Amino acid sequence: MWLSGLKLVLPDEVLPLGSLRLEGEWIAEIREGQVDEGIPLQGLTLVPGVIDLHADSLEPELEPRPGVQLAAEMALEVWENRALAAGMTTAFVTLSFWEGLPGWRSPETALALAEQLVALRSHLSLDLRIHARYEVSRPLGAAAVRHALSQGWVDLLSFMDHTPGQGQFPTLEDYVRYMARHLGQQPEEVAASLRNPSQLEVLPALAELAQQAKERGVTLASHDDDSSDKVQLMAKLGVKISEFPVTLEAAGEAQQLGLLVVMGAPNALRGSSHVGNLSALQALKAGSLGALATDYSPAAALRAAFALAEKQALELPQAIALVSRNPAQAVGLQDRGALCPGLRADLVILREKPFRVMGVFVAGRPVFLREGLGWQGRLDPQGVGSRKVEVP
Repeated sequence: MWLSGLKLVLPDEVLPLGSLRLEGEWIAEIREGQVDEGIPLQGLTLVPGVIDLHADSLEPELEPRPGVQLAAEMALEVWENRALAAGMTTAFVTLSFWEGLPGWRSPETALALAEQLVALRSHLSLDLRIHARYEVSRPLGAAAVRHALSQGWVDLLSFMDHTPGQGQFPTLEDYVRYMARHLGQQPEEVAASLRNPSQLEVLPALAELAQQAKERGVTLASHDDDSSDKVQLMAKLGVKISEFPVTLEAAGEAQQLGLLVVMGAPNALRGSSHVGNLSALQALKAGSLGALATDYSPAAALRAAFALAEKQALELPQAIALVSRNPAQAVGLQDRGALCPGLRADLVILREKPFRVMGVFVAGRPVFLREGLGWQGRLDPQGVGSRKVEVP
């Protein structure tokens, strides 16, 4: 089946008018110009699906208010609709293993949720993967992460360090203020829960988890790196991704060592970090930015990529690569991330102005379609997949 007459954003160029042919799960052919037998989609743009390495956006669906937990099946359904409407086709949903925290971020609850998500993901349209986040300042959570790794539930493992006095929280007051707001607790409760483990507790657990992850082919990431020394330590453990570095020094060191530097798409859209850390635009200007993640806002990824191109910070193919090809390659997903023959047909059809995702294909199947495109009744379910969602 041909999608005909669109603007195609290819890995190294933009075809102002082109057509793409689907064959089963794959992109079979790309041509310049329009083909008569295709579904006409003039005035729209075709890009690869968003590959999101850090999706925190499931958490608010699971726990819309502090202490109010909803069923995973219901939360997942609502979240997937939001994700597809934003053009996400592969999502690494974050689960935090943080000893001492209530709600979905406790190690025991996160472990139970990982098992539920693995059982439910075959019913989803997008490709759901699990990004396990291990809080190194709370090493008792390591046992739960080890179990999740042993079960094959983890697809990406990141080491986050929220110890007050470094990283995202340069002072104790910064930590207490942020966590009290985030957890809905009094500052005194947060301060009383603090415990700073010694390196004798932290480093052995890190090394053991890193080795187990590497043995299972799980990519490692570090979170909120704040110095060259921190990045170098993470690299020695086998980390390949530095997500949300908080200083330009750390981002530059990560880039020099060959780590993919991931920043938040909301950060790039806003022009600054919401907590005053490194701006994604600063990292881009310094040549360190390698990818954007949705973080807490699914809609931000594609919008940020197009905004960077409109501001002429990057050419459009390179901007789109920040949310597709670059993250795919960092985690070994060589079968997707670009509009190329032979790759998976994970596709997003969108209108640029005003910006709106109009249709999404995952592995060649139409899974999200808006009305008004003139293609109703022209899709062959036997040829391109059986599930279709129409959204007015």
